[in-house]
Amino acid sequence: MKELRYSTKARKDLKKYRNNSRKMQKLYELLNLLIKDIEIPETFLPHKLIGQYKGCMECHIEGDFLLIWIDEDRNYIDVIRLGSHSELFE
Repeated sequence: MKELRYSTKARKDLKKYRNNSRKMQKLYELLNLLIKDIEIPETFLPHKLIGQYKGCMECHIEGDFLLIWIDEDRNYIDVIRLGSHSELFE
């Protein structure tokens, strides 16, 4: 089982959304798949990113609520950001 590491921006993003229980529940379900190294279902539209987030993965947790992470280490998942397209890709 992998361990989660959060960037400073991801921690701020979490604080912003912590009162939205529906989004947080879906986020934690998805993070649970990641730490168990289970493939993300296609319904979440997982894909690699280019540009400023080159080397990262992104998926749609719910509508316009996205998760950006890096999974290049055997032991860790690095959570980079979460939020809407407009918040993440300004």
